[in-house]
Amino acid sequence: MRISAPAVCCAGGCGSGSSFFLGGSTISQIYGHTGGLKPSQQRRVAKLYERRVAPQQIVTPELARQLAELSHETRRQIGVLVDRKGRVEYVIVGDAHRIELPDFRRMRTSPERFRGLRCIHTHLHAEPLTQDDLTDLALLRLDLMAAIVVDGQTGLPTVVYAAHLLPATAHQLREAHRSPYVFLEPRPPSQLNLDFLALISSLEEEMARNRRAARQAGTEERAILIGVTTGPLSEAEESMAELRELAASANIAVLDCVIQRRSAIDPHTVLGRGKLEEVLIRAMQLGADLIIFDRELQPAQVRSISEATDLKVIDRAQLILDIFAQRAQSREGKIQVELAQLRYRLPRLVVGQDSAFSRLAGGIGGRGPGETKLETDRRRVRDRINRLEREIELLRERRQERRKQRIRRHRPIVSLVGYTNAGKSTLLNALTASDVHVERRMFATLDPTARRLRLPREREVIINDTVGFIRDLPPDLIAAFRATLEEIRDSDLLLHVVDVSDEGWPRRFEAVERILRELGFATIPRLTVFNKTDLVDPASIAAAERQIEACGVRAHVFVSAIDRKTLDPLLARLDEALAHEDSLCGQPDWSAAELAAMRKI
Repeated sequence: MRISAPAVCCAGGCGSGSSFFLGGSTISQIYGHTGGLKPSQQRRVAKLYERRVAPQQIVTPELARQLAELSHETRRQIGVLVDRKGRVEYVIVGDAHRIELPDFRRMRTSPERFRGLRCIHTHLHAEPLTQDDLTDLALLRLDLMAAIVVDGQTGLPTVVYAAHLLPATAHQLREAHRSPYVFLEPRPPSQLNLDFLALISSLEEEMARNRRAARQAGTEERAILIGVTTGPLSEAEESMAELRELAASANIAVLDCVIQRRSAIDPHTVLGRGKLEEVLIRAMQLGADLIIFDRELQPAQVRSISEATDLKVIDRAQLILDIFAQRAQSREGKIQVELAQLRYRLPRLVVGQDSAFSRLAGGIGGRGPGETKLETDRRRVRDRINRLEREIELLRERRQERRKQRIRRHRPIVSLVGYTNAGKSTLLNALTASDVHVERRMFATLDPTARRLRLPREREVIINDTVGFIRDLPPDLIAAFRATLEEIRDSDLLLHVVDVSDEGWPRRFEAVERILRELGFATIPRLTVFNKTDLVDPASIAAAERQIEACGVRAHVFVSAIDRKTLDPLLARLDEALAHEDSLCGQPDWSAAELAAMRKI
């Protein structure tokens, strides 16, 4: 069984559907492959609409017998979709191996309810429910899927295979690795004594309880994370862990994580078709609202995946942009985030299913071919981008004036850089007795902050806290925040803050170094500050010392931003480093190799 496009009513007995006039009234159309059926067979198939099933029954023996006889005579699978009042809503004719259900996935359904339709169809080869049957059961949110086995000799029904979905919590599925389906014991049609309405009511009550529990957890949306890699699984798992942190920062509840290793990324759906169907089934069962991919999706890929589901589909870049939009507080930050979002969305503006997108803007000045709504949307976005770019340029000029004043006052500038959530803001607060917002989550602070710091030799410096970096930072975001990042350009020294408690710190260290090189800041001297030593034991610090040399780090210091005693060595090294920059001569505590490392490219 597969899902087809909506059937079109035909006058004849061919194509995707047929209508008939019986007794002066119009019988609803037959869906599927009616070509080749005799007129008498078509009339008998159409009379299935007159059948009624008791609401408590899955199928009556009479309906099962009629379906089996028609299927045996035509050598095709025949099915009906029955609502909860027992009325036949759809009649479908397939071929010998499958039927194609009408595609009504776009019909709105409550996340706490099933479709309200059960599918009853025939199988000609004594096979149980197929994987296609189960996939349609899940993707279409049907109440139940039933297959009537037709005896090849007599044409009578033998047994009925049936299954329904299991609404379980994410915890239950992860712990027990349970199948999303519950299979009923195969029985002859006359022995199906299950109370169907009571079963569906209990299942939907359980679904509603799961949804209420999710809402009480305080999260706005519920997501399944998807990672697709062609490289080592260990790297994909590390990246997926980071995506989970990003989702938590966006106040998203992560219901499940799926990682698939492929020889090549599917150009249309990223995942393979089969794996995508599994994800959609799991999303439906867990009550997920969106799917988040751990990579940047192309516009065509978003369209292909969206066509297969009603769920929202976003990628890693869009998630980061959403976090920035939530955290931006200053006017400049909000402008930069909006600019990045518009640049990201512009190439993804496409013609949708709604015919309104193809309307023309006519009237005076709009004669001739006119301008489509899509073109109008793109033009408005481009105009808004140009306006925001001009505002950012004005803000950049004001920043330059402020930087010139600091330079005239001969105050050295030190900038804190590093991976997001490495503890830069906490370190700034500890060094300057400030109260910059601190939170243990990614991108807790976006707006740059400058504070004065007095060093042991009575030297006063300006210390800047900058936005955190991350792997695969969206290019549009880097471009939008370039004015803010220019604060780093005039720095006399960079303090590269590293979270030493994170086992993957070498890769995060290299990610920050790569971004600094791409921005043209590689020539600025730097001191690497390994933070959060309070979270690791001495053995871990010793192991980090061995890794430091492999990463090419020479000038470094270990601190804990919440332990004042560990900050004194940092202040001393900072004072000496700035003294070296002023005098360009060596000091006993700084070797030529260390000074060269601070200026490394």
